[in-house]
Amino acid sequence: MPINIKEKTRTGVINPIFTCQPAGAQYASIGIKDCIPLVHGGQGCCMFIRLLFAQHLKENFDIASSSLHESAAVFGGVPRIEDGVMTLLQRYPHIRTIPIITTCSTETIGDDIEGTIRKLDKRIKEQMPGRKVKLVAMHTPSYSGSQVTGYNEAVEALVRTFATAGVKNEKINVFTGWVNPGDVIEIKHLLAEMGIDGNVLIDTETFDAPTMPDKSAFTYGNTTIEDLTDTANAKGSIVLAKYEGGSAADYLKSEFDVPVAMGHLPIGIKNTDAFIANLAKLSGKPVPKSLVEERGRAIDAMADLAHMFFADKKVALYGDPDLVMALAEFCLEVELKPTLLLFGDDSKQVAKDGRLKELGDKVDYEIEAIWNADLWELEEHIKNNPGDIDIIMGHSKGRYIAIDNKIPMIRVGFPTFDRAGVWKKPVIGYRGTELLAETIANTLFADMEAKHNREWVLNTW
Repeated sequence: MPINIKEKTRTGVINPIFTCQPAGAQYASIGIKDCIPLVHGGQGCCMFIRLLFAQHLKENFDIASSSLHESAAVFGGVPRIEDGVMTLLQRYPHIRTIPIITTCSTETIGDDIEGTIRKLDKRIKEQMPGRKVKLVAMHTPSYSGSQVTGYNEAVEALVRTFATAGVKNEKINVFTGWVNPGDVIEIKHLLAEMGIDGNVLIDTETFDAPTMPDKSAFTYGNTTIEDLTDTANAKGSIVLAKYEGGSAADYLKSEFDVPVAMGHLPIGIKNTDAFIANLAKLSGKPVPKSLVEERGRAIDAMADLAHMFFADKKVALYGDPDLVMALAEFCLEVELKPTLLLFGDDSKQVAKDGRLKELGDKVDYEIEAIWNADLWELEEHIKNNPGDIDIIMGHSKGRYIAIDNKIPMIRVGFPTFDRAGVWKKPVIGYRGTELLAETIANTLFADMEAKHNREWVLNTW
């Protein structure tokens, strides 16, 4: 049945699903080793995003701000970029790259970021001879797009800046998209099982920072400048999230003839199968028995739960477009019915995405998809259609809607701050699929117990 795809009719935003473009650029940048991004804008453009990262990941990250004030609206903010870059270089001798991330104020003022970078390159050469550092322009005005487009812009800017033709190798670039560190670990596990040397972009595994015996703690990105440079020489690229890294892979294809495979985020059996198939095709490596067994365990876990507990329960999904579409595919595999899809990004590409049509072709009921949406749409849908939604899946910003309407909620996506360790647990791959199915089941079981709703089903005979 065709999906009913529409745009939010209200002009304003009530309880947004996403945050702004600079947030996405900052998340991509902190995933780079020896990098401290400089957010060119008001101090809040840096401070509140750092707070979101800290809430979600329970770690602190080094992000600098040019800290613009009212005078910049008249005189421009270029001197603040210059002061910020030079201060970072003097204070942090290990820095090898500084992304300069614009915001709504600096894009409106019209500061010449590329011209400033050329000026700073000359100044650094004169004042710090021998110091090797690369400044990267990232244009992320907050008045359009979202964290999704900001992340995509940042990854493309990094690849455009560093990718350099050299000796071809057997590596496979894997553009992860905005996923959790637990998902990155799972991606690296799949690569290792296949015997593939993967170039993971962006590698956030090290965001799970240990506290050492000397009481020190460290959090850093794990993608190196060399990794970015070598993207041009890979055997191929796989894009897990079309809207979060796809343009960087397209650039590598057009500029360096690196083949690209682009599909669904590998959540669920079908999508993970497609990812493994792409890995096998690009690398020429066979699929090992270990992954076949992992697949079998995931199917077994899903079969234990699907018909008895999940069948025909209606699900509302919201978040990043690639995440929501992959989760919807997963829902169909376990007999859940995704009936409401909310995308917070204002990109018209989402409304035209062929994956939505494919999803609609698989069901015999109506699915409503709203782009440029907010969480008010979710709340209104529930109020106007009592009993129509059985499960909510999305990040923590929707928690009060779930609480007020007594609907069980599964936390996925960013930011998730009201449950412990969600960012460590994968939803990607066969193991992530198995864990996701069990998380949904346990959430439903707890809800059945709390409401005394058919809880006899859970009794052990």
